[in-house]
Amino acid sequence: MVCGRCSARGLMSKKVVTFEYEKETKNSVRYKEIPEEGTAPIVGSLYVQKWFAGDSKTIEITIDKKD
Repeated sequence: MVCGRCSARGLMSKKVVTFEYEKETKNSVRYKEIPEEGTAPIVGSLYVQKWFAGDSKTIEITIDKKD
């Protein structure tokens, strides 16, 4: 049986990805993905506008695959 949140292979369709502060640019903050142990990064680097990032040293993004 496959649950509503799982694909046919039994993998979750939603994933929470954690990022930590890496550096600031003129108008944005670059965050580096912290992959789970033994796995490859899903996103890599993420740029967030300074007005939103503020002083956050860690952020989380939820990725929800729709198909």
